[in-house]
Amino acid sequence: MVRAHERPGLFYMNAPMHHRCGLGRCDVREPARLFGGERPDAGEGFWGYHEYMKSPKMKALRSAVTSTILVFLALFLSAGTIDYWQAWVYCAVLVVTVIPLMQLILNDPILVESRTKGGPMYEQRLFQKVVIWAVMVPGIALFILPGLDHRFGWSNMPLWGVVIGDGIVALSMWMAYRVFKENSFGAATVEVMKDQKVITTGPYAIVRNPMYSSAAAYMIGTALALGSYWTLVPAILTVLGLVARLFDEEAFLMHDLAGYAEYCEKVRWHLIPGIF
Repeated sequence: MVRAHERPGLFYMNAPMHHRCGLGRCDVREPARLFGGERPDAGEGFWGYHEYMKSPKMKALRSAVTSTILVFLALFLSAGTIDYWQAWVYCAVLVVTVIPLMQLILNDPILVESRTKGGPMYEQRLFQKVVIWAVMVPGIALFILPGLDHRFGWSNMPLWGVVIGDGIVALSMWMAYRVFKENSFGAATVEVMKDQKVITTGPYAIVRNPMYSSAAAYMIGTALALGSYWTLVPAILTVLGLVARLFDEEAFLMHDLAGYAEYCEKVRWHLIPGIF
């Protein structure tokens, strides 16, 4: 069982490179190990380092760093100020909770390979391509609208609402951690990977699409954590896109993944236990 959208993350990389070149040779020292991971055996010197930077682990790392920087810039540039305490707390919660999640991903070769292949260009099904493109607009608005809301004072969310939102964001990251720990085949695209099996334990024993559950919680939690009632609109639209995606995905898996139809007979709920 399955996948979800790639989520924003943050890494801290302290990997200074020291080059020492002589006649006919160039030595590049070992980069800092990230999150307990080992550098792939990609050869020596500059070309070894070049191949290392192209590895799935480094692609995932660059994607996480880039997306986090973009989120940070979107929040504060749209707000027109750094005096936005809800955004600072939100970013702090995100950093603290995403580090163990990404450490888990980076140290799972199957998972890190699948998580670097996300987006409409990697989807094989036209419907999935359309859904991803459709949710991009509300997905981007999720990080711009809160800043505008803060700048123009459209919302007046109480402190307890912001605290609940940060709690939901932290919970969503924990949910994603549980999913990835249970399922190395949690790809970012709708596909059946080689040797993939139906996962029926952990969060998959409760709902069929726990990664989507964590994504939905993250969207709603983000709107609240950033103190913006208006941001609930793009958050809900994005969740609706996830629902459309999961229906198509389930139909695909019932046809192409052995044992998935039987699994669906045992686990009734798609996204929220007891509700949907």
